[in-house]
Amino acid sequence: MQALFIGGIKSGKSKNAELYTLEFTNEKPYYLATTEFIDEEMQKRIDLHKKQRAQKFITIEEPLNLMLTLQTLTGKTVLVECVSMWLNNMLHHGKSKEEILEQIEQICSLNVDAVFVLNDVGNAVISTNKLVRDFVDLSGIISQKLATACKEVYDVRAGISVQIK
Repeated sequence: MQALFIGGIKSGKSKNAELYTLEFTNEKPYYLATTEFIDEEMQKRIDLHKKQRAQKFITIEEPLNLMLTLQTLTGKTVLVECVSMWLNNMLHHGKSKEEILEQIEQICSLNVDAVFVLNDVGNAVISTNKLVRDFVDLSGIISQKLATACKEVYDVRAGISVQIK
């Protein structure tokens, strides 16, 4: 089983993905947290997610090597929260487009029960900032690759998940 929850920031995608993951498995699932602490505001977001998931998940923090971490969790159920922050980290650490897409291709080919969370950032104007354009473009490519690989895809708006695949 692989599922993708995609939506805007604060759309409720993380909460919906968490509930979906918990309903899918009888064992305590893994929560693969990708966000790196950047500033106080980001720490507040991280704390909110920690409070939201409470003790319902086994948390692994990994900001860059999703593929290697997911390989070690074969046979387990994993919530990857979130692919957008992982992409942000990869670009921040100077990883190339090729490295990023190669890791996504490898992840898509894994036989692992995974639920992915991804921000929908494609409904905006084209930025004058190259890094922002790279992030938005790669996010769009990644969303297409994950949506193709996943059995189920959910669009989340205002806390409501609508299955689109």
